Amino acid sequence: VQILKDAEDALKEEGLDVFRVPFGWYKAFEISCKGHPLSELSRTITAEVEEEEEKEEKKPSTWLIFKDGETFDPKEYNYESEDLKKLVAYELGEGASDEGEPPHVKIMREKELCDYELASDIGNLKWYPKGRLVRDLLADYVYNFVVDLGAMPIETPIFYDLANDAIREHAAKFGERQYKTATKKDLMLRFACCFGAFRVLGGSFLTWKNLPAKVYELSTYSFRFEKRGEVVGLKRLRAFTMPDMHSFCADMPQALEEFDAQVDMCVQTGVDLDVNYEAIFRATEDFYEEHKDWMEATAKRIGKPLLLEILPERKHYWSCKIDFAAIDYLGRPIENPTVQIDVESGRRFGIEYVDENEDPQNPIILHCSPTGSVERVICSLLENTAKEDGKAPMLPIWLSPSQVRILPIGEKHLDYANELADKIAAENIRVDVDNSDDRVGKKIRNASKEWIPYIVVIGDKEVETDNYNVTVRKTGEKVDMTADELIAAVKEETEGMPFRRLPLPRNVAERINFK
Repeated sequence: VQILKDAEDALKEEGLDVFRVPFGWYKAFEISCKGHPLSELSRTITAEVEEEEEKEEKKPSTWLIFKDGETFDPKEYNYESEDLKKLVAYELGEGASDEGEPPHVKIMREKELCDYELASDIGNLKWYPKGRLVRDLLADYVYNFVVDLGAMPIETPIFYDLANDAIREHAAKFGERQYKTATKKDLMLRFACCFGAFRVLGGSFLTWKNLPAKVYELSTYSFRFEKRGEVVGLKRLRAFTMPDMHSFCADMPQALEEFDAQVDMCVQTGVDLDVNYEAIFRATEDFYEEHKDWMEATAKRIGKPLLLEILPERKHYWSCKIDFAAIDYLGRPIENPTVQIDVESGRRFGIEYVDENEDPQNPIILHCSPTGSVERVICSLLENTAKEDGKAPMLPIWLSPSQVRILPIGEKHLDYANELADKIAAENIRVDVDNSDDRVGKKIRNASKEWIPYIVVIGDKEVETDNYNVTVRKTGEKVDMTADELIAAVKEETEGMPFRRLPLPRNVAERINFK
């Protein structure tokens, strides 16, 4: 305030008329730069909160533990799995708090996978080359899986018109707050690929011979207007990548058979990713009573106890679904794969097939994400490394950006190191060479910090014998190997998994530090 007074006095001494106007916290002003009202430049995207939230159920759900065809009270059950115990506690409102930053946020930055983009909306990330590679490999993995299962890839828009009755009704049933645009049309950014898949099949001619018909889309991106306080790292975002498959089935028996096949797929993704999933089976009371034997048999397929929620009535488009969740370092679930039985959308979106009697029928639809969002898969992988005490943290070898690193001790060993790298790379293995001036001890430490699965040091002995002492991160062992043996070891670990080339300069000294 004194500075303002001094400025006022100084200006008055110059013969100027000076006025001071009170301006405080209760004052506000807005600056806007408006284009022509019909110009495309005036389009903005805003997030709009649904005016009415769905009311809580009057009657609470019934919770049980499913094991070997029997049911148990969750509060009295003797838990063998600590992760299942934490999941049950969380679902019953007795588990870990959602507060606190999970460890994966620090790891995703340290490993140069991704980070928050402060120039965007919250819950939007920027991806560095290593993180982009991991995302792409996961997308390839799911693509191969669903195509082998008979799904047909499609691509559909990200904007949908809420003036369309079917889209508006389905969005309301979904219950998540949506991004909407401030244009003449009431447009919404998609929260999943449902609308697009339903429109594609709704405009197609189907007969009972075509069913089950499966379509698949990798939504890059889907959008959900999560609350600001809930957005964190890779676990909960406003823009995310969702592998989304929809299966159109003739009747409930066919839907249940297809459901089991997709449950098997979801379980296998946990094996391939080395992520421990716990499962929650959810069904309405009517569905459970009618299909109890099938649900028990499906639970047995999973091969481990799971949580069962029986809802008193249906309030969503699904009558039954199964959710798989990893448990983070802080004891909270990370929702991953899901399979859902949709008994509404076939009729709502006018999807029909002609049955054996040439009568039109609405199909039952399965929604399936074999892994859950790609971001949550990476979240689960990173959280898993924080939980595994006594083990060297690492990604699955097929997802590791650099699978082999060669460390020449001196400059005279560099040519040999590059020749070895050429041989390894020719076998579709991501290999790099630390050609920096650092001492070999520091090179080893740097490779360890980057979680490199195989580290090969090249000195005079290695050049003379073509035999290498390889540090294997997974076991912590140092193993003598030839080049062919090293290649065979990596190929065995990555068999059946997708491959992409190294997206960085092979020579480590030439790389950008994105941190």
